[in-house]
Amino acid sequence: MRALAVAIAWACVAGLALAGCGGNGSGQPPRGAGPSIAVPLRSASCTDWSRADTAERLGTIHALTGFAGGPIGSSPIEHGRVLTDKQAYGLLQRFCSEPYARGFKLYKIYERGAAFQGH
Repeated sequence: MRALAVAIAWACVAGLALAGCGGNGSGQPPRGAGPSIAVPLRSASCTDWSRADTAERLGTIHALTGFAGGPIGSSPIEHGRVLTDKQAYGLLQRFCSEPYARGFKLYKIYERGAAFQGH
């Protein structure tokens, strides 16, 4: 049963990423960034996202972008795929609003969402 729930959750991540980041304006971040969520990036979860203010969320998105967009392996040329701030904010906002996603790690959601974006 748990495996099915996890599979459904990741299917939702893929669907959200493929759907793009339209918006009604309420989930869009303002420009600029502040401090990130006050937990290590690899530990930050949807629960932390939900508790954070907009400035902390934007700072976390910038940290995620730096992490995911770093060099791939030892190649100085290839870098990981990244999302725009707007795409990342929308993806994390929508995904983390689901109760089942409380413990999901933000970096995993971000990286899987970015994998579905073009270069």
